[in-house]
Amino acid sequence: MRKKAYKKLKSLLGARCLEDKLGRLQYSYDATQRMYMPDVVVLPESTNEVSKIMKIAYEHNVPVVPKGWGSGFTGGSLNVEGGIAISLEKMDKIVEFDKDNLMIWVEAGLANYDLQEFLEPYGLIFPPDPSSWKFSTIGGNIAENAGGPRAVRYGVMKDWVKGLEVVLADGTIMQLGSKNIKDVAGYDLVDLIVGSEGTLAIVTKALLRLYPKPEHKKTIQMVFDDMKKAARTVSFIMRNKIIPTSMEFVDRDAIMAVEDALHIGLPTNADAILILEVDGNRAEVEENAETIEALCKNADGVIRFRIAKDEKEAEEIWVARRTISPTLKRIADGKINEDIVVPVSKLADMIDASQKIAKKYELKIVNFGHAGDGNIHVNIMYDTNDEQQTKSALKAMDDIFTACLSLGGSITGEHGVGITKKDYLERQVGGDVMELYKRIKKAFDDRNILNPGKMGL
Repeated sequence: MRKKAYKKLKSLLGARCLEDKLGRLQYSYDATQRMYMPDVVVLPESTNEVSKIMKIAYEHNVPVVPKGWGSGFTGGSLNVEGGIAISLEKMDKIVEFDKDNLMIWVEAGLANYDLQEFLEPYGLIFPPDPSSWKFSTIGGNIAENAGGPRAVRYGVMKDWVKGLEVVLADGTIMQLGSKNIKDVAGYDLVDLIVGSEGTLAIVTKALLRLYPKPEHKKTIQMVFDDMKKAARTVSFIMRNKIIPTSMEFVDRDAIMAVEDALHIGLPTNADAILILEVDGNRAEVEENAETIEALCKNADGVIRFRIAKDEKEAEEIWVARRTISPTLKRIADGKINEDIVVPVSKLADMIDASQKIAKKYELKIVNFGHAGDGNIHVNIMYDTNDEQQTKSALKAMDDIFTACLSLGGSITGEHGVGITKKDYLERQVGGDVMELYKRIKKAFDDRNILNPGKMGL
């Protein structure tokens, strides 16, 4: 059955249907470094071609996995059951730029960075800015409901997606949503598909809201002698009705890894760093920065308070956050990277729990992430050649999830569920909700050919 399907795909797409091993290998992995080889890779150039591909897959009951640039951390774009990898990389165009309504239609394969570059001359931004923004695609951002540092103030993808063009499992093309600011007619299928990891439909185009580029911004660095005090300060700032654009934190092990690698003068006596950014009109920014300084300069645990004087100093402050991931290999060659999230008021409790788990298993657990929305990137470091450490790392991960859920948190804040967390989803949402998910999946995809094996579906 599959061979017949692949023969039809070759006839439809010619050289844009890759069957050779090297061609398929390039689409077999993502940021998890796990590898699952697709049987065939297809590179459509239009929604109509995606529809024709899905009709062939549906007829022959072949799994189809949509792919962007493979920057995901949970295996959401891996062909775990073989089948067809459908890469939307050639569908990367701006379709319609509506300056009057501050909205834009784009194809799913457009990189977030390329969208931001297009908007720059118009004084506009698209607020969601995941760390992988330079190469992750809008379709991938939608599939995972991506966030980023600016999510504290501006929210995540679902807050900025107004419409979608999608292809269903049987090849049906649908237009969902509208340019209307207020539209409550029927079920909100746009929000349902955002974050569904390609299990319900393939997104081919998206209608996105835009935002005027803020006139001014200031970057603030606070250095703490205790990570838990830094976490409590986050809650303190929010309680005082200040919502920064970004509020990031970096723990001691991350600080040391970056400093050892780059020698940029980070405070090695620090247990944690908080990085805040406020934006808006000049008067608003100056007022918020002054309020934060008055509230926090002499707060418990603060050993250094700094407001960047210019863009160069702001970039120096941000280096401590942006260069963490590539420097963690200096700690250990193995890493389990999770993106748990807890209510901001529970951030200090979760940090405390992770430190206790690190001691329990005699492992380094590096914490950094988006403090302003409680999203912690927990990195469990271990030696891959040490069997005991490897087992301990997996046990530590289970303990991290258990602690997170006990605090009313979630197993993922922005990376999604994919295959790496599918066994934990039911622990969070419960059996009845999982059954409802499966019924929704069946309504969209009765043959379970769209990204099977993900999210426990």
